Amino acid sequence: MNNNNGPQGPLHGIRVLELGQLIAGPYTGSFLGYFGAEVIKVEQPGCGDPLRTWRMMDGDTSVWWASIARNKKSITANLRTPEGSDIVRRLAAECDVLIENFRPGAMEKWGLGPDELRKDNPGLIYARVSGYGQDGPYSSRLGFASVCEGFGGFRYLNGFPDRPPVRPNLSMGDTLAALHTALGIVMACVHKLNDPEKHGQVIDVAIYEAVYSMLESVVPEYDRGGVVRECSGSTLTGIVPTNTYRCADGKDVIIGANGDSIFKRLCIAMGRPDMGEDPRFASNNDRVEHEPEIDALIEAWMKTMTGDEALKVLEEAQVPSGPIYSVADMMVDEQYNARGMFETVESNGKPLKVPAMIPKLSKTPGATRTTAPALGAHNEEVLGNLLGMSAEEIAKLKEAGAI
Repeated sequence: MNNNNGPQGPLHGIRVLELGQLIAGPYTGSFLGYFGAEVIKVEQPGCGDPLRTWRMMDGDTSVWWASIARNKKSITANLRTPEGSDIVRRLAAECDVLIENFRPGAMEKWGLGPDELRKDNPGLIYARVSGYGQDGPYSSRLGFASVCEGFGGFRYLNGFPDRPPVRPNLSMGDTLAALHTALGIVMACVHKLNDPEKHGQVIDVAIYEAVYSMLESVVPEYDRGGVVRECSGSTLTGIVPTNTYRCADGKDVIIGANGDSIFKRLCIAMGRPDMGEDPRFASNNDRVEHEPEIDALIEAWMKTMTGDEALKVLEEAQVPSGPIYSVADMMVDEQYNARGMFETVESNGKPLKVPAMIPKLSKTPGATRTTAPALGAHNEEVLGNLLGMSAEEIAKLKEAGAI
């Protein structure tokens, strides 16, 4: 169930101190741990990370926790006490990377800002995730993913023109910010490796900027032509045809036939080779001018078949297409399983499937090596072995409420 005997990940030997809670910071730590880093997660005594009890529960913890906290060690420290902040200060001196996702200024208030910690450890890579970044007029605002997805431009583009913008049923902004943070950490590690003085640096990731980075050509189109891209339902503005079409059995199928040669293959599959030769549809820009007509013809054709029948015809015609999967569909799909996209961990004494993480590396693959820890499960190991504390010192910290 735990892959402790496999190859070491590419980040083996890097020690990460993870502070903060919820999604963006912890997902960054989860990603690094999956690829071999030693991740020490610091949690508030008594309650721990709220994700321990969010969504579906499995005994005393959530199934989400079993996924996001794998490959981590858990210790407790009350950062609002001098003893708790001192623990973090001492641990930071022994770590390569620190991750935090508190509101800007919180770490400095506790005496744990980057300038302070790097006095003892100049090589520390200090990664910070927040809603709006560490500076600027909005830096002190609370920045949840939902709000930052709107501020970052994503929500404006997502939905149908005749309805309010919608969100995906996920905290997408947090995950995007986490991936940017992990990439920044890896780049900082490479820089440190090549730096004669082996100095670390500060990584500043704003959730809204991670969302903003997805906007493709939205900015230059507005700057050059004054074009404000609007939401367009299941189509993609300026690219035709690419849409979702409902079949006779109510199943939805995605078709992306926007390449000129692919569009001709689609027309032949539809029994309408004349469409492929129509000069009005010759190029993508031509098809954009006639999008409603093209979509209506494809939609009428798709309604003559079930979803499975349509996908078979489209695959034989070499037209990019696919179903819209729920998690139930994913779990039984042969491609997902052939690629090993589900891993099994232990939760509440029973096996539990969690998603594998990417990318796939041929020599140093990532893996779930250890299960999600109980709150403070590694207090004695980390404080005793790494900081050299005695059993008596650890007991006093417990009595003081610092751990």
